[in-house]
Amino acid sequence: MPPIEDHSYLKVCAELASCLSISIASARRRVDLAAAQNRVKDLPGRKAIAEKLLAQARTQIGEGELATSAQFDQLLEALAEDENFMVED
Repeated sequence: MPPIEDHSYLKVCAELASCLSISIASARRRVDLAAAQNRVKDLPGRKAIAEKLLAQARTQIGEGELATSAQFDQLLEALAEDENFMVED
């Protein structure tokens, strides 16, 4: 697929990438995947999907679900069966 050169679409994708801490290419792939699932092929439809994904990401950040510190804390939590695990040499 040839790259889309619409400035406003690229700006929304860049904001989405910034919110999710991913590359712009990954953000565009997310939008493309959502557009394919919804069978949207035109640029205004893709832009609307990108704006919807951006709004969802901002909502999740506001609720603390996507906060980097919250994700890191969740990854560091020990499961009940792993609490007494020790690595021996």
